[in-house]
Amino acid sequence: MKQLEGFMKGVNLGGWISQFDRYDKEHFDTFITEEDIDSIASLGFDHVRIPIDYVLLEEEDGTPKEDGFYYLENCRKWCEKNHLNVLIDLHECYGYSFDPLKKDMDRAKFFYDDALQNRFMNLWKRIATRFAQYPDQVAFEPLNEVVLHEVADAWNEIAGRFIHMVREICPNHVLVVGGVAYNNVMSVPLLNLPVDEKVVYNFHCYEPMVFSHQGAYWVENMPLDFRIGYPKTLAEYRKAGDELAADLAGAVYQEGIREIGEEFFEDIFAPAIEKAQKDGVCLYCGEYGVIDQADPEDRLRWMKDIHAVFERYGIGHALWNYKQKDFGLVDESFATIRDRFIEIV
Repeated sequence: MKQLEGFMKGVNLGGWISQFDRYDKEHFDTFITEEDIDSIASLGFDHVRIPIDYVLLEEEDGTPKEDGFYYLENCRKWCEKNHLNVLIDLHECYGYSFDPLKKDMDRAKFFYDDALQNRFMNLWKRIATRFAQYPDQVAFEPLNEVVLHEVADAWNEIAGRFIHMVREICPNHVLVVGGVAYNNVMSVPLLNLPVDEKVVYNFHCYEPMVFSHQGAYWVENMPLDFRIGYPKTLAEYRKAGDELAADLAGAVYQEGIREIGEEFFEDIFAPAIEKAQKDGVCLYCGEYGVIDQADPEDRLRWMKDIHAVFERYGIGHALWNYKQKDFGLVDESFATIRDRFIEIV
């Protein structure tokens, strides 16, 4: 399968200019600095994925703001010094958020509202224009994690418009587009896009969810003290999921997949790999990881298994997350396995 050169091993900068606790200049100025980018490069990564929320790029009434571009452009320069590529991910746009903590969000409205979509396209025109001169370094991801399965057709239409619009400004930039159901790997075959050699199919993988999100405070009905190891049998993960939260239903419930291990990831990735090969595009995993509540050695075993399959099929990837957000690579909870993880990457 084709490989996404320059975006094969990356890390997310989540929690910086997206999913922050409050709009705070001191936080934006200090959470990620040039020293962090230097460190990421020294660890052998080739790119960073930068989630950014619309509130740094435009006012609530749509008036353009410079704040977010200041941070994006600084980070791009730091990355250029370190020979790192950049994936700009619009993590939240006006009228849409994946965030499960925003419980009153209508997650369907954006996909059927012309005004919201036009505003989305106008924001992306600004982003594309600002970074048009960096086709070899900067890639674009239109929207993070479309939650609802039932908007798949509407999302294909919007993503197709996005591709056509950006191509008029940036004919040679990599465009990374994921599917529905929280960008689940099993939704990749539902993508129906105007592909070219620089369009990439994207997915996120936290399977089994009941393991990777054990004790997660943002998962409804998840007990904060719940713990489960890795690997366990499919039956054990299914039983735990049945007893906990509907949000944890995932790939372990698929029929015909093999037991947990490398074979499990091969089986759940197989339809996405087939779709990417059929359409002649690269496949990329924009997020994967395990919460810091899990046993570190279990986290490492999971990382070994998923990385073996990434390597086998040439799937580029970006770890969630570099710092904090309950998944941080540089956090103390990762310390005992960090060196061995870097060897795997």
